[in-house]
Amino acid sequence: MTLDNRKKAMESKYAHDEKLGFEIEARGCKLFGLWAAGQLGLEGEEAKVYAASVVEVNLDEPGFDDVLRKISNDFDQKGVEATAHTLHTELDKALQLAKAQKMIEEKE
Repeated sequence: MTLDNRKKAMESKYAHDEKLGFEIEARGCKLFGLWAAGQLGLEGEEAKVYAASVVEVNLDEPGFDDVLRKISNDFDQKGVEATAHTLHTELDKALQLAKAQKMIEEKE
């Protein structure tokens, strides 16, 4: 009986961790999208819609190459200069902030 309980607890923890990881990734992409929207001169509802499009494009392939490619292309089209290093740094910041926010929410 104890083994079954332990197995269920481990499965539950795994499912929780996977869900949490997905939520952090989605929130991080949204925050990164909002940052990029600001760089593109978008505000209000336009910025929110743009950020949602960044979250959506992240579902295209594993990792963040799809997100970085989208924002880099959008910046190029609008003449916004940003190095690959800058984009990676801002994405990392957004993901760290998203993780911190989710950890606070988990404690509440």
